[in-house]
Amino acid sequence: MSRLLTYAPYGKRDDVLFLEEMNALTKKHIEGCQEYNRLWSDWRVSDAIEDLPFLHVGLFKYLELKTTLQNAKHNRKLFSSSTSGVSSKILLDDISSGFQAESTTKIFQDFVGVEKRPLLVIDSVKSLYRRGELSARIAAAMSLKPLSSDIVFLLEDSDNPKSMKWELLVENLKQHDRLFVYGFSWVLWLCWGNQEFPKELEDAIKGKEIVFVHSGGWKKLESTSVDQDKFNRTLLDGLSPNSKVIDYYGLVEQVGIVYPLCRFNYRHVPVWADILVRDSYSLESVTGKPGQLQLINTLAHGAPYHNILTEDLAIIDSEPCDCGRSGKKFKLLGRVPKAEVRGCANV
Repeated sequence: MSRLLTYAPYGKRDDVLFLEEMNALTKKHIEGCQEYNRLWSDWRVSDAIEDLPFLHVGLFKYLELKTTLQNAKHNRKLFSSSTSGVSSKILLDDISSGFQAESTTKIFQDFVGVEKRPLLVIDSVKSLYRRGELSARIAAAMSLKPLSSDIVFLLEDSDNPKSMKWELLVENLKQHDRLFVYGFSWVLWLCWGNQEFPKELEDAIKGKEIVFVHSGGWKKLESTSVDQDKFNRTLLDGLSPNSKVIDYYGLVEQVGIVYPLCRFNYRHVPVWADILVRDSYSLESVTGKPGQLQLINTLAHGAPYHNILTEDLAIIDSEPCDCGRSGKKFKLLGRVPKAEVRGCANV
C-alpha cells in the first residue's frame, strides 16, 4: 500500500517518498501491463514528478488496460458516461479498491467530520444491479458509504428526476435531524432545487442539518442559468445553519481521489496524490498559468490509471490557503476547446 495513505490528507507531504512510490508503481505497471509496456518500454526511473510517464485520458475509451498482480482479482468495470456513446472503462481490482475507499473516506471526513448519518441518494437502487459493472453515478454515491449509517435511494427511475419518492424522503426527515444527500449536480438540482416541495416536506425539512454532496453534470444546468451561488442558496434555504453544500471534482480514471471545493473555492491535493498543469502545446509543466490538468496518485495498482493527462483546464495557485490545508491547490477553468463534454464522468 501507499505509506502516504497513513498520513492526514492535507498535511506536509514527504516528496521523496511520493516520488519513490510513483517510480515503484510505474515499474509495476510496465512489468504487468503489455500495452503500457509497449508505450513506455524505454522508461527508466524518473528524478522528478514531471518526468514520470503518463497516459492521455482518452486512451481509456479504446483500450481496456489491466496490470497483472499477484493475489489480486479484477472483479468489476467502472464506466464513465459520455455524450459520444464511447465510455471510459476502468478495471477495478480488490487491492486498489481498499486503498481507494480509504482515500475517499479520509478526504470527505476532512470536509464533513467523522459522524455517521443516513445517506439519501438521488438515484435508483436499480443502478446497483449491473453484474460486474459500475456506473460513474452509482460509484460516486457509494464513495460515501463508509460515512453512512444507512443508505436510501430516492428515485424510482434513475433517468427521471420526477420519479422522486417524496413520502420516503419525508419519512427519513422525520426520523433524523442530520443527513447526507448525494446526487449528480443536475439531478440534485432538478429533484431538490427546481421542484415545488409537497407541503408535508416543507414542514419536515425546516431546521434539519443536511450535508449535500454533489459532483459532475454542471453542463446540463447551463440553460437554466444556475450558478454555484444560486445552487447552494436554494438547497440550504430553511435548513440548519450547520448545513453545507460540497461540490467535488474527480474522474473515473482516478478512482479514490476526489477534490472538494474548500470555502475559499480551491480544490486541494491530498498527500498521496499530486497534480501538474501542462501547456497544451509544449506540454511544459506550468504554475500560475492555465493549462491541461494532469492527475497523479499512488493508489492505482490494477491498471495504469495512476498518471493521467485530462482534457480539463486548470490553474495552480501556490499561495497558502486561508482554509488551513497545506499542499497544492488549484481551480478548474473548463474544458479544452472541442473536447468531449463529460457531464457525468466528473466523479
